Amino acid sequence: MLAWLCVSLGVAFGTSVLPVMSAELFVIGLLTSDPSLPWLGIGATVAVGQVAGKLLYYLAARGSIRLPSAMHRAQRRGREPKPPSPRRERWRLRTKRLRMLIEAVRERCHRHPHWMTTTYGFSAVFGIPPYMATSVLAGLARMRLSLFLTVGLLGRFVRFSTLAAAPAVFATLFRA
Repeated sequence: MLAWLCVSLGVAFGTSVLPVMSAELFVIGLLTSDPSLPWLGIGATVAVGQVAGKLLYYLAARGSIRLPSAMHRAQRRGREPKPPSPRRERWRLRTKRLRMLIEAVRERCHRHPHWMTTTYGFSAVFGIPPYMATSVLAGLARMRLSLFLTVGLLGRFVRFSTLAAAPAVFATLFRA
């Protein structure tokens, strides 16, 4: 059991930092293959791994983690700007509305900190808006670290515990 908890923690952290696989599918698959595993333990472990991974995004958005110089806009501002390629220009025009929406949400979060907490909590439980985006937005809005961790852990715990309990519930329904 301890081995599966450690694997769950690693998978949750990994999928949180680099989302190439779904942690939700991992949890459902794990509990479907071995229903004797404690669903509360798996839910808590995956929640800790997910929030730990998103903490890196939060800290980077807040400016607490130093990103490589190639990723800093301030570093690029000193250089002579290159003319954008036609492909880059088309992409910029296509994403202009999205960038304006993100900026409007960011400004609203600065004006109403409780709105950011609610949005982040809703995202932690339901995944809408995407949890990665709200983690970055929380860092940009300067949400308190303790609030970020508390709301994120509670929301992710509810999400993954519910997912972990689902295979056991269905298994007992179909056996009876």
